[in-house]
Amino acid sequence: MGHKIVYLGFGSNLGNKEANCRRALERIAASRSNTIQTISSLYKTEPVGYREQDWFINCVAAVKTTLAPRPLVDFLQAIEKQLGRKETFKMGPRRIDLDILFYGSLAVAEIDLIIPHPRLHERGFVLAPLAEIAPDVVHPILHKTVKELFEAIGTEGVVVYSAPPTIAVSSFS
Repeated sequence: MGHKIVYLGFGSNLGNKEANCRRALERIAASRSNTIQTISSLYKTEPVGYREQDWFINCVAAVKTTLAPRPLVDFLQAIEKQLGRKETFKMGPRRIDLDILFYGSLAVAEIDLIIPHPRLHERGFVLAPLAEIAPDVVHPILHKTVKELFEAIGTEGVVVYSAPPTIAVSSFS
């Protein structure tokens, strides 16, 4: 498989949230299979679902990858584990959450892998940073641009927090 541009979502609301997102980005960048193209600003976002928790820090990165969707999910889940993610409950607090938002124009519907992310179009915490770096990307199922999807839901509960994180690329064992 050749190189594909994927859009990955990052979220954290436990510990040093900014550092958790930065560390995940650094691990992705350190892989020979991936090249980070663009990183959005960091956004402070209200929790969705279970509200009795800290607000999240979220961002989105455009990544050029040689990994197919399934190996990419495995790679991202390994990073989550390395950074201390523990399984809690659905919509609960997390040290780091990594999601494939788009994988090129591919649509995948398997039991445990759905691309594009199935709730992407409902979530300001994903669409705000995604619209910042990829407003003209078209959702392969809904056939609307990211900008159109974002404009449809608005910015409630989403605040620009800081400039994109600076990452250091090195190797991790």
